[in-house]
Amino acid sequence: MSDITPDDLLEAYANGYFPMAEGRHDDAFFWIEPEERGVIPLDTFNIPRGLRKTLRDNPFTIRVDSACEEVIIACANSRRETWINDEIIELYSRLHHRGHVHSVECWQDNALVGGLYGVSIGAVFCGESMFSRTSQASKVALVHLVEILNEAGYTLLDTQFVNDHLKQFGVQAIPQADYMKKLESALKVEPNPSSLFSTVSLRKGWATGSNSNST
Repeated sequence: MSDITPDDLLEAYANGYFPMAEGRHDDAFFWIEPEERGVIPLDTFNIPRGLRKTLRDNPFTIRVDSACEEVIIACANSRRETWINDEIIELYSRLHHRGHVHSVECWQDNALVGGLYGVSIGAVFCGESMFSRTSQASKVALVHLVEILNEAGYTLLDTQFVNDHLKQFGVQAIPQADYMKKLESALKVEPNPSSLFSTVSLRKGWATGSNSNST
């Protein structure tokens, strides 16, 4: 284990860095500052048509922050190669108890079947990882996350990287220098504490397409 503290981790995020380990059982991690950063514009978030049907069917119970550490561990264990090691699990769990790491969870028959977690600092949410044990669960969690962020007045959703999975939601790759400008602005904004990561009901428009893009 290193001597990195939760405060060190928050400072790194505020300066545009995030940690990754080589593997699940590595003892240390390294800091990443990509040349391009993935961001999902909150005002143009796209929900694919197939996902809208799932949202209308409403197969999951959505909970926020009820099993954050379980979500982090599930993300670490859900793929053969992972950057989430034991130290990262411990640090993010500690930040969760301080109100800076949040999870959005999908439950079915009282079982956790999918979700995501990330770091909240100022009005920026840095999405860290997601997992699914049943079809569409992590995607539904992402839709709820965007609803929460919009309700609370967040201005930046950082996905760190761009991948094919995120492209369907409208993720964009921007130069790190442009990201830093957005980050600096977002850090000056205080989200609305009355709606911050409280469980919210999805607006009807998420399922019908009236409040966001649809493909």
